[in-house]
Amino acid sequence: MADLGFEVDDRVDITDVTCPITFVKTKVALEELDDGQVLQVHIADGEPIQNVPRSIKEEGHQVLKIDDNGDGTFELYIKKVGD
Repeated sequence: MADLGFEVDDRVDITDVTCPITFVKTKVALEELDDGQVLQVHIADGEPIQNVPRSIKEEGHQVLKIDDNGDGTFELYIKKVGD
């Protein structure tokens, strides 16, 4: 595994979830973290990868990185920013 340059504090797999529940599950997982911690979200292509990063940014959190797994899924890395 390549060095991401940051530590992942928690992971959630939402590849089997449809919009808008993808955002809800991501938001709930972020709420469990402390400010500054990083959440890794395993997410599907299509609406989820288009909508979740945008919605997370609108909530004030930081999208650190999005990696394409090449199989129709992505790894989305989100840093929680103060509530």
